[in-house]
Amino acid sequence: MKKFFAQAYIWLLLVMLYAPIIFIGIFSFSESRVLGNWSGFSLKLYENLFSGSVQGGSKLISAVENTLVIALIASAAATLLGTIAAIGIHNLRGKKKKGIMFLNNVPMINPDIITGVSLFLLFVFLHISQGYVTVVLAHITFCTPYVVLSVLPKLSQMNPNIYEAALDLGATPFQALRKVLIPELKGGMISGFVLSFTMSLDDFAVTFFTRGTIGLDTLSTYIYADARKGGLTPELRPLMTIIFLVVLILLIIINIRQSRFKSKQAVK
Repeated sequence: MKKFFAQAYIWLLLVMLYAPIIFIGIFSFSESRVLGNWSGFSLKLYENLFSGSVQGGSKLISAVENTLVIALIASAAATLLGTIAAIGIHNLRGKKKKGIMFLNNVPMINPDIITGVSLFLLFVFLHISQGYVTVVLAHITFCTPYVVLSVLPKLSQMNPNIYEAALDLGATPFQALRKVLIPELKGGMISGFVLSFTMSLDDFAVTFFTRGTIGLDTLSTYIYADARKGGLTPELRPLMTIIFLVVLILLIIINIRQSRFKSKQAVK
């Protein structure tokens, strides 16, 4: 009975998590403007989305472009900074390492709205004009700790003598980093990049407080403004479905690659 209730509990959680996404996916194939009112199977919303014939379509397309560009820049920069930070933290010992890890974990536990307001006040204090740059900097700030946590386990699994051996054999520190450390840490870096990318796509509070008043919109702020007008644009349903499927496929590919790598390592 314990096993049955444990499995039932897990399945209940999975249903609660994925039912809304499946619900949106199903009704993305209906022309009805009201979510939940099935008016028959149709690909009209997908046609409107890809043809650009959406009410306020230029703003939606601009918001999607901004979201993707900001997410790519922020996740790439966060992956670079987070990897370097993880290497530095890994080489620390004792209280220093615990203190830095504590400081690294605070931004992840901290509510998004506090992070957003704090960064907003910082940019105002430094007299930095809010817009594209401040949003990218803010996204890098809250994405970097996730990369650190993704890379640190790979550093713990790595043989510490490999890097020193490369230096002893005449490699420069940069060559050892590029040819020894990065290949060993690649799995963690990819995981950190994907996690940062999805976190950036999902963010609303930090973006809202750091975008300024120049009319910069990401997908989250566009949906917020659209909802305040009295309802969501129906074409958002197929867009959400496509984004979910793309992220799901990326995660499946990464998990398959990691499982194959572990199998090869086990054989060796």
